[in-house]
Amino acid sequence: MVDLVLLRHGQSEWNLANRYTGWTDVDLTGEGIQEARRAGQLLREAGFQFDEVYTSVLKRAIRTVWIVLAQADQVWVPVELSWRLNERHYGALQGLNKAESAQVFGAEQVFQWRRSFKTRPPVLDRNDPTHPRFDRRYAGVDPAWLPGGESLEDTQLRVLPYWQETILPALRRARTTLVVAHGNSLRALVKYLEDIPDEDIPDLYIPTGVPVVYHYDAAMRWMGKEVLGAGDGDGATTTDPASPAPRHGKR
Repeated sequence: MVDLVLLRHGQSEWNLANRYTGWTDVDLTGEGIQEARRAGQLLREAGFQFDEVYTSVLKRAIRTVWIVLAQADQVWVPVELSWRLNERHYGALQGLNKAESAQVFGAEQVFQWRRSFKTRPPVLDRNDPTHPRFDRRYAGVDPAWLPGGESLEDTQLRVLPYWQETILPALRRARTTLVVAHGNSLRALVKYLEDIPDEDIPDLYIPTGVPVVYHYDAAMRWMGKEVLGAGDGDGATTTDPASPAPRHGKR
């Protein structure tokens, strides 16, 4: 059996404040720390032994990795960071309160910006001091790749090369793999893996701190999907073998 675990970071300060976060580097809340601890405990209790861990370059995801691996007693496992796993860049919306933005721009427009596949929010001017090309953590990235705002489709276009070139080869080597990322970078990946139509993607929500496991056999045939801690909240799991088979065994 080969396992891929996807985990959204714990609750962040701007999740709590209901603000568009994107690439803004906010930290976890106390609740987010507890969510990460519980995720690590669930993974330890389920017997996961990780070989590879991948995350973004944003502290809420990195700190979640630290906490999860500490709870699982696997702090020695190699961790690779990539900007390609960053949250979707919300452009000029970053920092705004979501409820207030709906009052200003209209609920339907905000819904399209937040949940649709192709609609891009207002982008930052490239000379805006908050544009990622001025952040030294991206100094090694071609500035042409650094976004000033992204649709979910744009996010998928930067996530998938990392999936295909780095994460998928690890799985094919039978490496048990943990990916800790963000609500929209994970939505982009899950859309691809489960072949979710554009019109259905607004309904896909990735909760904070909940490990989702994709199981494969040695030939990378999909064997099922499991949500750790789902159901009654006492550590129970749910498996849904009838849901669409992810596609990475075919690639």
